[in-house]
Amino acid sequence: MKSPFPGLDPYLEMHWGDAHQSLVTCAREALQPGLPADLVARMEERVFIEKEPDRIRRLVPDVHVATHPGWVARPAAERDTGTISVAEPIVFDLIMDPTTEGYVEIRERRGGKVITVIEFLSPANKSGEVGQEKYFQKQEEILSSDASLVEIDLVRLGRRVLAMPQIPAQFRNDLLVCISLGWVKGRRELYPMPLRQPLPVIPIPLRQGETRINLPLQQLADRVYAVGRFDLTDYTVEPEPPLSPEDAAWASELLKAVGRQ
Repeated sequence: MKSPFPGLDPYLEMHWGDAHQSLVTCAREALQPGLPADLVARMEERVFIEKEPDRIRRLVPDVHVATHPGWVARPAAERDTGTISVAEPIVFDLIMDPTTEGYVEIRERRGGKVITVIEFLSPANKSGEVGQEKYFQKQEEILSSDASLVEIDLVRLGRRVLAMPQIPAQFRNDLLVCISLGWVKGRRELYPMPLRQPLPVIPIPLRQGETRINLPLQQLADRVYAVGRFDLTDYTVEPEPPLSPEDAAWASELLKAVGRQ
């Protein structure tokens, strides 16, 4: 079943860990057939532990704290050895769940030189302490090389981290794609994507002088929605993060029209 929304379903952000990985996989599959014979698309991953889970606690349960079931705090007098009261700790087990983020690299088949990096931004990139730091490190590394960077921001939560210092005011509430060409330093291509419209086809740069390859974002979003069974989403609750009052009214009308609200 298709999403009731013409573009990206805003309810997907509540399941972004699942949707993000599917988007990366589907993007690699979509790019592969159109690449020149000497290039290949590969999925890569970065792994980190988020130290400040409160920043993204709604989306990524990075750190859990649990007391050991066999330990109970006792008064100091009960632990007195006769001469010196020895301190005993209350023990906590920290289960540090690593966050794994995928992205796509287009490389030369021989030698593995990276031509283009395609990033689907995550809430951790835009809101998390360590996740954001890792992303900025990767971003700077790519911008300092001769590879191109394609940043696809389909996440409404958090601050902008695109390789563009200032977003024009009229586009700040849109979903965005930012392309930084490896052979033209300092130039940025910005593709605004209003929430209420279908996602566009994005021309992915390869090497200088080569024809770009198209990445159909709406087809990817539709595929992710279908394979993830997101048609089972409960549309009677408010999405997270909440929509603006105007977009919330628009979304409610769409959902009522198809009997989902």
